[in-house]
Amino acid sequence: MIIVGERINTSRKRIEPAVREKDAGYIKEEARKQMEAGADYIDVNCGTLVEEEVERLAWLVQAVQEEEAIPLCLDSPNPEAVRAALKVCKGKPLVNSITLEKERFSALLPLLKEYEASVVALTMDDQGLPETIDDRLRLAEGLITNLTGAGVRIEDIYLDPLVRPVSTDPQNALLLIETIRIFREKWPEVHIICGLSNISYGFPLRKFINQAFLVLALQAGLDAAILDPLDQNLMGLLYASQVLLAKDEFGMNYIRAYREGKIGI
Repeated sequence: MIIVGERINTSRKRIEPAVREKDAGYIKEEARKQMEAGADYIDVNCGTLVEEEVERLAWLVQAVQEEEAIPLCLDSPNPEAVRAALKVCKGKPLVNSITLEKERFSALLPLLKEYEASVVALTMDDQGLPETIDDRLRLAEGLITNLTGAGVRIEDIYLDPLVRPVSTDPQNALLLIETIRIFREKWPEVHIICGLSNISYGFPLRKFINQAFLVLALQAGLDAAILDPLDQNLMGLLYASQVLLAKDEFGMNYIRAYREGKIGI
């Protein structure tokens, strides 16, 4: 299971002032805590600072990676911000995200090839957001065909079926679970990722819905998620699910996580 730590995002109250004030110490500490909690990538996002995003995203990359090449997820729809971040990024990054929107696809594809980056492929195009499973399948097919045809390795593609909240349609979670299941059967080589917390938007105590959705999505074939790795309850369910799904032989990862204090109640 690939975990992308979501906490370095200027939409969070404590992160925006740290980025504005270039408080590298605070940012590095936030990244360190997420890595120690089990994150495989650290997401860096300063999308709320629209006018300054190009400069700020590059600074975030340098701040997190100042002392070591921590794997990063560069989270921006702005090709210029992604370009600036890639120039200073150490190691192989994950770019979040490309779509089938013509302008966005054509601007980001050369960057993916130049830097050999992995990429989150979000199932949407110029017609807007998908409504049905068939819409998502059509868009996923187009993304995989176009990306691999351009030389992006299929194992570097992270398909995102676009989670929409159950507060807007009670069927959304069921639709997503079935979409993940079909994606996994059709394209076993690709990763399947989602922004976990989107499912619970509009509800109180959102963490319970997020936790339940994670377990269901893992069973359907999800193998990557953007989440808060400091939520020990959520991480406990993740590790426990891997045991029950026979993806953690003899529960060794679960036991290790327990001994290291990564999971708890």
